[in-house]
Amino acid sequence: MAPAVRGLKSLVWQKLKSSIFDDCRKEEEWKIMLLDDYTTKLLSMCCKMTDLLAEGITVVENVYKNREPVPHMKAIYFITPTKKSVDGLIDDFITKSSSRYKAAYVYFTDFCPDNLFNKIKSSCAKSIRKLKEINISFFPYESQVFTLNVPDAFYRCYSPTLEKTKDQDAVMQVMAEQIVTLCATLDENPGVRYKRYKTEGPAGKEREAILEEDDELWVKIRHKHIADVIEEIPKLLKEVSSKRKATEGKLSISALSQLMKKMPHYRKEISRQVVHLNIAEDCMSKFKSNIERLCKTEQDLALGTDAEGQKVKDSMRVLLPVLLNKSHESYDKIRAILLYIFSTNGTTQENLDKLIQNVQIESDSDMIRNWKYLDVPVISSSAAQQHKYPRRDRSSEETFQLSRWTPVIKDVMEDAIENKLDSKEWPYSSQCPPTWNGSGAVSARHKPRASYKDERKSSARLIIFVIGGVTHSEMRSAYEVSQAYKSCEVVIGSTHILTPRRLLDEVKSLSKPKDMVYTKDE
Repeated sequence: MAPAVRGLKSLVWQKLKSSIFDDCRKEEEWKIMLLDDYTTKLLSMCCKMTDLLAEGITVVENVYKNREPVPHMKAIYFITPTKKSVDGLIDDFITKSSSRYKAAYVYFTDFCPDNLFNKIKSSCAKSIRKLKEINISFFPYESQVFTLNVPDAFYRCYSPTLEKTKDQDAVMQVMAEQIVTLCATLDENPGVRYKRYKTEGPAGKEREAILEEDDELWVKIRHKHIADVIEEIPKLLKEVSSKRKATEGKLSISALSQLMKKMPHYRKEISRQVVHLNIAEDCMSKFKSNIERLCKTEQDLALGTDAEGQKVKDSMRVLLPVLLNKSHESYDKIRAILLYIFSTNGTTQENLDKLIQNVQIESDSDMIRNWKYLDVPVISSSAAQQHKYPRRDRSSEETFQLSRWTPVIKDVMEDAIENKLDSKEWPYSSQCPPTWNGSGAVSARHKPRASYKDERKSSARLIIFVIGGVTHSEMRSAYEVSQAYKSCEVVIGSTHILTPRRLLDEVKSLSKPKDMVYTKDE
């Protein structure tokens, strides 16, 4: 689908401009900018160095590192309100005679605790011209996707080793505060509904390709099926080449290289598209070698039916070829075993032990066993009951045979927009004022917005947040639903982005002691 008129990255950049750079624009001087690790990542997601230069920033430095003093220049500090970052600020202005900069303009990402504020006040107040909290504690990952950068949330929310500690409440509070900054940036005051799980406790020099939001081709194809991508890119390449009638027929990489030399004007455009062609071809080479059969097995087990719609009668018969295939790595086999267990609503202890032993995954067996902490009945005799979300009938929808599974969260999005969510399963924490019928005639927010409303007239916004990670297929669902329901833009976010391997690693960590999994930030 076409990119949103103004995505999250653009909105964050506009907020930074108005809150920080426009704030300092009265003094038409070049300034130095100091960032910490968090704000460096945040800025890199929504702007380039040329954008900062346009705002009067001549140098960007890390606040943690030792730097050469520039006493004739003023400095903008865009930092998180943590002890480490505040100490970096204070060290720059210990004494007036040894100050690194002429003055400081300090902007915190969110609320600064009293102890740190008082420390600044007593140490370097005379050097600070401005000090503000601008409330941006999330990363704009894509135009309709955000993350909170809390990768250990999965462990802290679901590990039984933390059941009797206040750690879970603490991380929930932090995430809630971060989501509030998202709503503030979007100028939203939404109604809030929630659901919690019940738990028992090519050759040559390599070059880095940066996939950015302003790369229109990347935005267009990033969530498409690989089969569509393989067809899409050559068409676009031919469109460029046809402008000069340089070649006909199928284009090879070597032919494109020669074409670029003859067409300096299109060199940048073509080289960017060649990057995507290379990525797509690399994906296809891996897919064709082994993944195709594995995907078929995964789809059959996940849906309970094969590509022809016939019910899978014997799940073990579907599973065995994957387990016996020596080309598949243990992560693939574990994922297939889990799908088998999910499809049969649990298995016997004897069968599980036999599977683990025969596949020789004893050291990684917690990737399977620890799903009990997520209320999934790994053992059929378990007291825990699996809460299955009622699925929508998508039998009439056109899909690729190896991508038949639709993420459950897509059903949730559609039910929310159509006002079909069960209020017992999804109780309100903050009620929307009128009933939102999904038509877009009534906005799901408490107050009229003074800005941005002209761009999506008669529209609403659905914000979905998932604790413990979000997958790329779930991110894709946000765009698909936004395209299908023109009256509603879906924004999805989570603590971090999940891959199949990372999910299994995080499930395995649930039974580990706290000090082996993560260390708290200062």
